[in-house]
Amino acid sequence: MANYCIPERRSVALLTLSAQRDFIEPGSPVRAHGAARARPALCRLVEGFRSRGAPIFHAVRLYRPDGSNVDVCRRQAVEEGMRFLMPGSLGAEILDDIKPDPAIRLNPDCLLSGRMQPIGPNEWAFYRPRWGAFHETELERHLRDLRITTLAICGLSFATGTRATIYEASARDFRTIVVTDALASATEDGVREMSRMEVYLWTSDNCLDWLSGGLSPNAVAS
Repeated sequence: MANYCIPERRSVALLTLSAQRDFIEPGSPVRAHGAARARPALCRLVEGFRSRGAPIFHAVRLYRPDGSNVDVCRRQAVEEGMRFLMPGSLGAEILDDIKPDPAIRLNPDCLLSGRMQPIGPNEWAFYRPRWGAFHETELERHLRDLRITTLAICGLSFATGTRATIYEASARDFRTIVVTDALASATEDGVREMSRMEVYLWTSDNCLDWLSGGLSPNAVAS
């Protein structure tokens, strides 16, 4: 019997969520719990996918200063002057150590218009207006165009964006790997719940071993 949830190595993409400076900076109102612990695994994962030429997508949040595009739960804070994830600010930038080149800067006009911004060979950044990376974005179309069937998901906002994206990916029948040591704002119970959707729960080492052909998906308990 076919198992439609088994990850497919030849058609996998990496998706990072909220890998932005405001999620790691001390004093930031959106600083992610456990970001310092997750950061090395996140960087190692991105570099591993990049070195193999596998597609990488970085989903980022951007909040206009007038609050016009901000989630309802944060809109009042932004309208009253709280500043984080502002377009063009250093805090909104992707972490330097996961960019293909630290000199690369996000283009807010491109991103807020809904377009994908190429930041390297087979690598893009895109703006997500709400928690999930598929909500009102071009992500699914780009994945289908690339014949991607499998997503490896990681990031610094598990409790909100990452969890929502896992549900969205499952609803669209993508085979899904959640990279457990490359997550912030996560609890063990919260991550474990994902396995009920036949999501594979792997460490970054497991994922990179599998990507290089050295590990069978069935060799690691999900």
